[in-house]
Amino acid sequence: MNRIRKGDQIIVIAGKNKGLKGEVLRVDGDRVYVQGANLIKRHTKGNPQAGQPGGIIEREAPIHVSNVMPFNSATGKGERVGYKVLEDGRKVRVFRSSGEAIDA
Repeated sequence: MNRIRKGDQIIVIAGKNKGLKGEVLRVDGDRVYVQGANLIKRHTKGNPQAGQPGGIIEREAPIHVSNVMPFNSATGKGERVGYKVLEDGRKVRVFRSSGEAIDA
C-alpha cells in the first residue's frame, strides 16, 4: 500500500515548487506527477495520424515521492501517513497527528 496515491491532495516540500499544493495525476514507482508542478517544455514534432499537433508542449515532469507530503485540509499542513486496520479487516491510511483517515 502506497503512502501517496493518484488523486491525493499533496504539498511539495522541496525543490523549485516548494509550498505548491496540487493533485497527484499519476504515480510511477517512486515518482509522482503533480498537477501544475515541475512544468517543463518539450519541442515535439506533430503526428497527424495520432492527431497530435506539433510545437512547444508544456507538461508536468515527475517529482520524487520524498519531496511531497499528503496535505491535511483540517490543519492546513502536510503530514505524515500511517496505517490502521479496521474491524472489518480493511487497511486504511491515516494522518499520524490526528489519526483521521485520508479520503482519496
